[in-house]
Amino acid sequence: MQTVRAPAASGVATRVAGRRMCRPVAATKASTAVTTDMSKRTVPTKLEEGEMPLNTYSNKAPFKAKVRSVEKITGPKATGETCHIIIETEGKIPFWEGQSYGVIPPGTKINSKGKEVPHGTRLYSIASSRYGDDFDGQTASLCVRRAVYVDPETGKEDPAKKGLCSNFLCDATPGTEISMTGPTGKVLLLPADANAPLICVATGTGIAPFRSFWRRCFIENVPSYKFTGLFWLFMGVANSDAKLYDEELQAIAKAYPGQFRLDYALSREQNNRKGGKMYIQDKVEEYADEIFDLLDNGAHMYFCGLKGMMPGIQDMLERVAKEKGLNYEEWVEGLKHKNQWHVEVY
Repeated sequence: MQTVRAPAASGVATRVAGRRMCRPVAATKASTAVTTDMSKRTVPTKLEEGEMPLNTYSNKAPFKAKVRSVEKITGPKATGETCHIIIETEGKIPFWEGQSYGVIPPGTKINSKGKEVPHGTRLYSIASSRYGDDFDGQTASLCVRRAVYVDPETGKEDPAKKGLCSNFLCDATPGTEISMTGPTGKVLLLPADANAPLICVATGTGIAPFRSFWRRCFIENVPSYKFTGLFWLFMGVANSDAKLYDEELQAIAKAYPGQFRLDYALSREQNNRKGGKMYIQDKVEEYADEIFDLLDNGAHMYFCGLKGMMPGIQDMLERVAKEKGLNYEEWVEGLKHKNQWHVEVY
């Protein structure tokens, strides 16, 4: 079995999590945020047919879905509060792994022209495969961090600045109606070559699209897609209580020791080689030689999370490239040209 280590988020966000809790799960079924049974699940293969769905529903004509369950998936000492939300779609807003849904929060706002208009759409990467957590194609899942704002001077929450959509989703109860758009996104799709190594770098809820990947690769029996490559996940969070879907990841690591690698960077619990906080770029750098070799041999590298993660990663990669006698810009452009470089940050 691979040694499971640990990544951390880069940069500092202005929004921090409050202490409010997500509502307890009140679902019609047991929680399905984590799957530890690694037996391959049968799935409706009809969802493999046809072209990739794109913008099936719009702001003017959104899809009306319903919440099945909301489950808090972070521990009490996590720096933020993250929820796994299962949405009943009845299979009517299909998507592919790596795509996103838009969510339109209820209510209206006054725009710059003084006109009352609906709230704008917020995009969320989908945290399940096209088959959903029940493997029947009737649901989809989101991984949402509750966004609240704490005044740095008073240390108190300012409710007027809390994240409208994230709080709506985290406070939802079974049966809550959600207006959805999409799906959107072509950047984080899985490669056609099922043998290509996948190097996935995530911070926080940026893990969502990669959950859709690993469930397709390791948990589902898709006759037309048999993953035979290496799946290497780097995950950056502040501490152990902020890990997301860890039990599922540990189960995959145990069942597929030759194909799955997991490295955490825990910024408040680990130190990097220089004795500073362990951010995700520090953990990736520990394996820089291996990662560069994999990319030279056709691996795909994915990045998803807050925008703040990328400057540190890019600086580290540029430094390593220079040490290897490579021109960083040309190296990255070459990977982009071969569609091996995938970045989606927010």
